[in-house]
Amino acid sequence: MESMDHIYQSYAQTVYKYLLSLSGDRDLAEELTQETFYQAIRSIERYDESCKISTWLCAIAKNQFHTYMRKHPIQLNYEEYVANNDMQSAQSSVEDALFAETERVNLLRSLHSCKEPYREIIYLRIFGNLNFKQIGEIMGKSENWARVNFYRGKELLRKELEKNEQ
Repeated sequence: MESMDHIYQSYAQTVYKYLLSLSGDRDLAEELTQETFYQAIRSIERYDESCKISTWLCAIAKNQFHTYMRKHPIQLNYEEYVANNDMQSAQSSVEDALFAETERVNLLRSLHSCKEPYREIIYLRIFGNLNFKQIGEIMGKSENWARVNFYRGKELLRKELEKNEQ
């Protein structure tokens, strides 16, 4: 077994990108990455080497993310949104932002209805900006498997979006 310091150096970026793909929030991804490694240290004796360490860490990260989301439901704060985005013309920009947010919500709703493993692969690829080799490692599969399933998931997502537009 490698030292935790070496494990952190080797896998922190992968865990961070995975959490960023789930949350879409850099600060939250950073916080949950730290919590993931804290939990990994606490439960290192349970790691039985039956899977890659990156897979084990991403499973912990996913659990940390779901725990966080149960405790902190997402809320859209209009004033904070306006302040953070430095809008010059608040009225038209807010309308544009709300339209974009509606489109984004529709995309995420459709993505959420996709079956696994397609949904998670799309999250990792698009929101996590991971390459297919990294996705394959996280999922415990090959790079080619990740490519094929990303394509299939993308096609299912496209069909779902077309169905929702009608």
